[in-house]
Amino acid sequence: MTDPIRLSKRVIELTGCSRREAELYIEGGWVTVDGEVMEQPQCKVTDQAVALLPGATPEPLEPVTLLLNPPPGLTLEAAVRLLSPESRWADDRADVRLLRSHFARLTSTLPLQPKASGLLVLTQDWRTLRKLNEDATKLEQEYVVEVTGTPAANGLERLKRGIKVKGEELPPVKASWQNETHLRFALKNPRPGLIAAYCAAVGLNVASMKRIRIGGVPMGKVPVGQWRYLGAAERF
Repeated sequence: MTDPIRLSKRVIELTGCSRREAELYIEGGWVTVDGEVMEQPQCKVTDQAVALLPGATPEPLEPVTLLLNPPPGLTLEAAVRLLSPESRWADDRADVRLLRSHFARLTSTLPLQPKASGLLVLTQDWRTLRKLNEDATKLEQEYVVEVTGTPAANGLERLKRGIKVKGEELPPVKASWQNETHLRFALKNPRPGLIAAYCAAVGLNVASMKRIRIGGVPMGKVPVGQWRYLGAAERF
């Protein structure tokens, strides 16, 4: 048995590449150890079989953005713990090779309404984060809200004009019935609890709510507890 050495050193021995190129091969998920992808250049190997996958290129990793559909009521920390290779949506059409490093250094913004499920953005890309933060007041967020109770007469029309409740002014909002029990709201940068306040103002109680879109990016049919990649052609 040979003495343990860093995986990056073994890749250098195999390919004649530079140390940086070896690290990029490994971090990019192009190196296998006994047939299993290994993404840590510093891991130690002895006499295991080390190989490059076909098409391997020593290119820096592109930052990714993940779209998660967490169950209602989770903290951000708990939601992040849902991310794993196994919880990727089986019908994800994004042309992205899944790497475990995609679950590291993620930042979120535009939080969900309290007790809501639906589209939660987690990104490694500073450009995406800046876009969401700088355009928060411009990006429309769409929610589907399950309600109970009997709505007040002309309730939605009142919401569309703006309504005053207990001295508080609720700004005009786009609201429409999706069916007998579900409302759709489209609004920009809603403060926490605003949708519940709209519903209460017209005699309705919120049973559940789900964010289905931010700007031009929909959640799609991703099941609760699963995630997908932001596609290359998708824009918030």
